[in-house]
Amino acid sequence: MLLMRYHVEGVPPIDTWAPEDLVRHIQFQRDLDASLVASGELVGAEGLAWPDDAKLVRSDGAQPPVVTDGPFAESKEFLAGFWTVDVESEARAIEIAALASAAPGPAGVPIQQVIEVRAVMEAPDVAE
Repeated sequence: MLLMRYHVEGVPPIDTWAPEDLVRHIQFQRDLDASLVASGELVGAEGLAWPDDAKLVRSDGAQPPVVTDGPFAESKEFLAGFWTVDVESEARAIEIAALASAAPGPAGVPIQQVIEVRAVMEAPDVAE
């Protein structure tokens, strides 16, 4: 899984970008997704809503869940989106992450966004 972190030093928030910069950035994301579909590596990809819209849920399984507002707004970094890819190696996942990191920002300059690469954990074998 490739996790897109939203916080890049020196890059203004995406909702303040000029329209042409936003169009270029979104087209880059669509082109990246299309290339991963063509290679058979894309399982799924989504952008996520702002943290202000998130909810944190905690439950003991017996009582009604406790639901609170999501991550605090003063957080400078948050999860902005993700790609789930099915690749042959960690090296390929890193290659895709590097492509995503170089997405264009204001004036077309690569934003060098941090993309976290994490393997999807498999369930351990459990003897019955």
